[in-house]
Amino acid sequence: MRLSRWSALLLALPLPAAHALDLMQAWQAAREHDPRMAMAQASLEAGRTQREQASALWRPSVSVGGGAGVRSLESDTKGAYFAAPGMTPSRHVTFKTSIDNGTATQWNVTARQPLIHGERLAQSKQLTLGADAAEVEWLGARQELMLQVVESYFQLVVAERRQALLRRQLEAVERALAEAKDRYAAGDLPILDTHEATARARTLQAQLVAAESEREVAQAALADATGLESAQLDPLPPSAAVLPQAPLEPLAHWQEAALAANPLLRLAQARVEIAHKEVEKYRAAADATVELVAQAGRDYVSGDGDYGSASVSQTQHVIGVQVNVPLYSGGYRSAKLQEALKLEDRARAELEWIRQQVGQQVRAAWLALQTAHARVTALEEAVTASEARLDATRLGHEVGDRTTLDLLNAENDLDAARLALLQARTEVLQNRLKLQALAGRLDEERLAAVDAALQR
Repeated sequence: MRLSRWSALLLALPLPAAHALDLMQAWQAAREHDPRMAMAQASLEAGRTQREQASALWRPSVSVGGGAGVRSLESDTKGAYFAAPGMTPSRHVTFKTSIDNGTATQWNVTARQPLIHGERLAQSKQLTLGADAAEVEWLGARQELMLQVVESYFQLVVAERRQALLRRQLEAVERALAEAKDRYAAGDLPILDTHEATARARTLQAQLVAAESEREVAQAALADATGLESAQLDPLPPSAAVLPQAPLEPLAHWQEAALAANPLLRLAQARVEIAHKEVEKYRAAADATVELVAQAGRDYVSGDGDYGSASVSQTQHVIGVQVNVPLYSGGYRSAKLQEALKLEDRARAELEWIRQQVGQQVRAAWLALQTAHARVTALEEAVTASEARLDATRLGHEVGDRTTLDLLNAENDLDAARLALLQARTEVLQNRLKLQALAGRLDEERLAAVDAALQR
């Protein structure tokens, strides 16, 4: 089949390159796809219901009860007063009622309104604290996922660069090996150059296999987090402008911010307060409670007995205040109180441990950023020096003053310097976000600022 001139022209055009995946796109995909975010959102919604539970503890409760069955009844009333139309009133009258296996029905409606209830007071505060803790936990989970997406993103950037450098090194070594063999055959080089190039080629082949495996692992991690296909994962490397323009705030500033707003610390503090309310709840379980109670009910029994057919009905309406004083629970209440006290001690110890861990992490991230300028600048100079060394070595190799091994070493050193510079730049960006997260400030706006530092 012949192609038209326009069809042939279209086929001759280069295919468009795949769109690069920037950091914000990766985060937005992960936010919608990653199951950890769904878990955090479900926990947040569940935690919010605890505020309603806390309010419901102080609202009236209404219950309806009823039943039917078989009942026997013997009643004996003495000293009663009896009066009926047309009859002389009688005193000291005795009434007897007997029902054997009669039909019995009963129903009642009861409403209770707690007035004084120490246990419920502690429980309601505990539920409110639980709702606050759920919001803090959601914030921490969101920041953690954001940092993990950033880490996976830059791991793939570095892994792809490492694989590309090793592949390029291997191609150069294979060319050098072919050249060394030709020159050895021509008598221009000793066999040593051939052996050196062969050994270097085999080493690079092994390193390339490991690098390909590392890239696949990093790619799979980012794909799992974002739900994107492997073909869509084309991350952008950081540009040269990764160093912050404004000076970094003092370490004390970040430590103070972390103590005030770090999600893990806030969550640990909330758990201490919740544990303390658990102690108060069991302490208050021994206190008297006061409730406003209203009840309406009716009991009815009918059947045959010793005096013939009979029926007894009783209707009651009650409203008043009910006081309940717990006396003895078999030791259960005191045992639960001791358990709550020990769990409170554990929560306080955990809070102190988390405070130490957060302080160390803040210091490490701050120091890494504090020295970032000197480190990145030194690596940039190392790359420049390695490029100059490679040019000189290549020239020396052409005139015979440098061996093939010298040339390969110079190329490897330049690639290693470039890779180290790339890693340093990614670490600067990650430490910026990590420090913000430790201070409880990491959000999409700060992530977008890091995204702007990527090469477009």
